[in-house]
Amino acid sequence: MMRKKPQGRKKLVWLPALLLSITLLLPGTASAGDTWPFTGSSAHGVNEPSVHGYTSGQIARWSPAIDPDAASLRSRVPLQLRIASFAATQANPSLSANAKMITVAGDYGNAFIENAPYTNKFAQYHFSFWQYADYYSYWHGTATAYTPPSYYDALAQQNWQQKWFEFGMLNIPNPAYTDAAHKNGVLSLACIFFSNNDRGQQTYKQMLAKDAAGNFPVALKLIEMAQYFGYDGYFINQEELSPNVATADIANYKAFVKALRNAGLYVQWYDSLNTSNGSNSFARTFNATNASMLHDSVSGRVSDSFFFDYGMSGTQISNAVSYLNTINSAYGTSYNIFDTGFAGIEAGGNRWSATNGTQLSSKLSGSSLRLSLATLGADFVHAGLDEDMGLAYPSNRRADNDYQWMTHLREQLWWSGPNVNPKNTAKPTTNTVSDVYADNRNWPGIASVIAERSVIGGANFYTNFNTGHGLNYYANGAVSNPDEWSNMSLQDIPVTWQWWQDTTGNRLTVDFDYGPEYNLASTSRFNYEQLGGYHGGSSLVVNGSLNAENFLRLYKTNLSVNANSKVSITYRKPSASDLSTMHVGLVFADNPGATVKVQVPNSGAQTSGWVTQELSLGAYAGKTIAAFGLAFNPGTGTVNNYQMNIGQIRIFDGSAASPAAPSGLAIAQAYKDSNEMVVKWNMNTNYAQVKQYNVYVNDVFVGGKYDDTFYIKKLPALSGTINVAAVGADGTEGTAAMLPFDLTTAVSGLNVASSANGQVVVSWTNPPSGTGTTTVSLQSLNWITTATPISVQTQVSPGANSATFTGMPVNGDDYLVTVTKGSAAPVSKSGNFIDAVSEPYAEAWSWSGNTLNLPMPNARDWRYMYIYENGVARSFPTTYSTGNQAKIIRGRTTKAALSFTSTATTVTVVMEDYAGNLSTPVYLRGQ
Repeated sequence: MMRKKPQGRKKLVWLPALLLSITLLLPGTASAGDTWPFTGSSAHGVNEPSVHGYTSGQIARWSPAIDPDAASLRSRVPLQLRIASFAATQANPSLSANAKMITVAGDYGNAFIENAPYTNKFAQYHFSFWQYADYYSYWHGTATAYTPPSYYDALAQQNWQQKWFEFGMLNIPNPAYTDAAHKNGVLSLACIFFSNNDRGQQTYKQMLAKDAAGNFPVALKLIEMAQYFGYDGYFINQEELSPNVATADIANYKAFVKALRNAGLYVQWYDSLNTSNGSNSFARTFNATNASMLHDSVSGRVSDSFFFDYGMSGTQISNAVSYLNTINSAYGTSYNIFDTGFAGIEAGGNRWSATNGTQLSSKLSGSSLRLSLATLGADFVHAGLDEDMGLAYPSNRRADNDYQWMTHLREQLWWSGPNVNPKNTAKPTTNTVSDVYADNRNWPGIASVIAERSVIGGANFYTNFNTGHGLNYYANGAVSNPDEWSNMSLQDIPVTWQWWQDTTGNRLTVDFDYGPEYNLASTSRFNYEQLGGYHGGSSLVVNGSLNAENFLRLYKTNLSVNANSKVSITYRKPSASDLSTMHVGLVFADNPGATVKVQVPNSGAQTSGWVTQELSLGAYAGKTIAAFGLAFNPGTGTVNNYQMNIGQIRIFDGSAASPAAPSGLAIAQAYKDSNEMVVKWNMNTNYAQVKQYNVYVNDVFVGGKYDDTFYIKKLPALSGTINVAAVGADGTEGTAAMLPFDLTTAVSGLNVASSANGQVVVSWTNPPSGTGTTTVSLQSLNWITTATPISVQTQVSPGANSATFTGMPVNGDDYLVTVTKGSAAPVSKSGNFIDAVSEPYAEAWSWSGNTLNLPMPNARDWRYMYIYENGVARSFPTTYSTGNQAKIIRGRTTKAALSFTSTATTVTVVMEDYAGNLSTPVYLRGQ
């Protein structure tokens, strides 16, 4: 069972008492921490985009024009093709490339309401093992749009059963994570989730509703959303109980899933539905009670694959293969267990326990997987830190920068294995990682069963060893921006092997160096001079006692070499000059058992800063680099306290043209008072030519991504120059587009006062030297409730400091006000019109005898729904059995509340919105 509530708090076996009796409880379970609202300088920006959830009704009416922040939540990075498998360069050549993997996990964390694509917060989850995954689905959970952030209060943070707000049944991927997934050839899947507790009144029936033409409006919109936001498909988890899925609805459910797949989307189905009787059950194999969700005898292929529930045994695997063969024989299909069957491991629930090790071994034949693998909650390496430390609420070590080294090491233990070495995944008899609150005696690591993959092909490749976050941002080896940051859109392709070293001597310590602000004082595992990055947030550092050659294998590749090919390496050696040498080690496809070493001249000399050397590869023209790394040789004797930082490696042949400066650079909105800005430009949509855009303000790096728009959370200055430069396929930054700006001459102190009489007064403070008339525009945005959008404009005299609009909405709609004084730059303020009215219930309710059927409200900001029977408020049960309430509560009253029997003479419904307004009563029976 997918034992995680609101795709939120990563407690994996915490179903309420009612369900415990029917749920298989596994030992060693633990909870994991959600992401609490950031505070201080990392607090969510006033206009910062964030991902939100969606109900079926919201999906049915979806368009990017009405969806808040939609334009800033797109992934534009196309899915990259992976190179052909090549067993000879695998850490374990015996592993078959047939076995695939899906990881179902959180993104940066579980920020339920303020889930931004990028932030100025370092301590978050940054997945760095894309090379072992084929699919990433986001088990996260986000509140629906317009949920007040204040609802995620201290009580909600402390107790996962006390989140009194609505989570969407759909969680779309964070676009920055999709960017990183696509860079690495990994499909990014949105998550559809239905259960008794976690989605309140939401049920699959709302999703399966048909229109007059027999189409599924929600399916059509899900297809449109995937295409717009740039993700690849859906992971569907259907776990409703009491009532179960109606057997009469199963044919429509299949047709719905099939519609998604027929549109080119990848669909993985969670093995949770018995199609014979509609029950919530887990076969853990393919059989007659579930396989029709993969292949239906009437309509053919339905989904792409199954995520089988945890504990799938060897017998069940054999039965699944046998049943697939039966289908293939009967229908002439060619289903393969590695493509269609993914055996579940409850990563976040059982963690380092023997249970997970045993469950993994039960899926092997010898050392090879018998089918593909699925894990739930592998982000526990970050989110579960506090619980593994034995610390209860309000402990929040996971959000403390000083503990990120633990997160990094824990993630390496989970993926690379117990020795942080995919070449050696043997489990030790003694736990040697208790200092990071892990246990390496039971879990052999994903690398022990899944062969590493790569997208590194062609003739050009670069890496800055940027993990997607930092405590500073470095440009050309110097601090460009001193603020901490996270942005998975900027993550480089991770090092393929963390860490595979060939040596007969000491293994050097390998780490990512985030600079002197990265606190390693609490551990003796790392003891190096902290230098930081070259481009981005980090560099690669090796250090220790060098007493024999260490060949550190870095990347699995398929790079063609010609007469013009070169390798450029940027490094910094803070340790004393010695007789050591550093070589670029090349493994060619025609002789993968040998390593050809290209020496970096004078690499034993201490450097005073970063040094870049270009080495010709022309002597190897016609060959193909199947893997490469770096070899460190002591020369003679032992080099104590050896340290080498690698800031950048580029392999290129000159074929990658330097990107042109982007055209159309402009300020979309300038929020002077909150120090924010949105810039836009015309992007090059050929990803082969441009990999990302870097945005600078007065030469201070403020972020970047592959897109045509960028939100700047913190302007370094109110005037200067905005530069936007494209980064090419060989890692070089092209000529920047430049845009001078000056907000110092613009108005400030922009204030908007919206009154219940429909009057809106916009006021401001004029600059000391400003001249010219002032233009004030006001427009409504996003999900509006007026008949048409509001768009008005007026001009006032040069000395005026206010403007008044009448007849404006009083319904809480979003607005954008922009004030332009003379020739000065326009400045904007966003907000909401006063909310003085609540929309009455307006859905198509109906009676069947004395049974009232109430479709789920689709109003934007409804909070409570009061049902009065002969003037008395009816009481309704809440999810997680938290008691009855005399109202229907959005997101927390059970789905049963939408249909009930009443013999009252008069039945009315009154809606209350987030602002506390009450609607006029709607009579459902009686007057």
